[in-house]
Amino acid sequence: MEPWRRELAEAVTDPAELLGLLRLDPGLLPAARRAAALFGLKVPRSFVNRMRPRDPRDPLLLQVLPLVAETFDVPGFGADPVGDLAAVRVPGVLSKYRGRALLMTTGGCAVNCRYCFRRAFPYDSGTLTPARLEAAVTELAALPGLEEVILSGGDPLALPTARLGRITTALARLPGLRRLRLHTRTPVVLPSRVDELLLRWLRSLPWPVVIVLHVNHPRELSAELREALAALAATGARLLNQSVLLRGINDEAPILARLSRELLDAGVLPYYLHALDRARGTAHFEVPDAKALALHAELAATLPGYLVPRLVREVEGAPAKRPVHASAAQSRC
Repeated sequence: MEPWRRELAEAVTDPAELLGLLRLDPGLLPAARRAAALFGLKVPRSFVNRMRPRDPRDPLLLQVLPLVAETFDVPGFGADPVGDLAAVRVPGVLSKYRGRALLMTTGGCAVNCRYCFRRAFPYDSGTLTPARLEAAVTELAALPGLEEVILSGGDPLALPTARLGRITTALARLPGLRRLRLHTRTPVVLPSRVDELLLRWLRSLPWPVVIVLHVNHPRELSAELREALAALAATGARLLNQSVLLRGINDEAPILARLSRELLDAGVLPYYLHALDRARGTAHFEVPDAKALALHAELAATLPGYLVPRLVREVEGAPAKRPVHASAAQSRC
């Protein structure tokens, strides 16, 4: 078994263990267990090691620690916040935007982020079996003007590299395919995933590859992650980052500015800053649009334009991600 798979198998899944490792108040445990019963805890130990012990407000911890706020029903927050279910063409294929489609490679991730917009997605009904992969490729071939396939999930890099190879071998039958994109957080929380097998697979692909990472806070950029990012870039892949704007985690302009600078230092271009997708159980993470716009304006006044990520949200039925505008802020204050 590859080292990264062993590390993933040994991820922390018990809230009591997480609290113990970080020497946090055991009084947090009952609420954590209640929330974890709705959406399980999962976090690799390499990510836990980046958290500050005895700090219940650590910004990395808050992304993974189940909280009682997740158990509250809040109007406007539901199971399918961005209309994924309406976009399913066949099991495993989501088509929302012209020229590109998303292939749901797996329901698994290396980490369960508490703000996940697909935390209630019915992955079991769309597990990408060999037969479903064939049906998915047939459906992709029938989409007009398809140029790009996005490997997503779950997280494609939570799959063994051999499985990824079988997927891309099947996709090679698509004559119009010009680019492959991977959306992943796995290297961020588990840098050992970037091993020679993965790098060899990336170098073998017949298309230009774009890897969209998911880093929310500059403290996630450990030395091990920076080494992994350099190895990914050396394959020729273009590295972009999308963050989610999260209350109490990265909703301060100096933090976001530092994140953009350090991403560029690591060879990654800031791409999107997402307004929170309103999944049930995530309301406590939401940043009002008025504050988001003020933060974004401060970034634009502080950083060169190429380091300012686009502030966007996904809206069901829209032909593309929508910029967050001042006119919309009044309804989300």
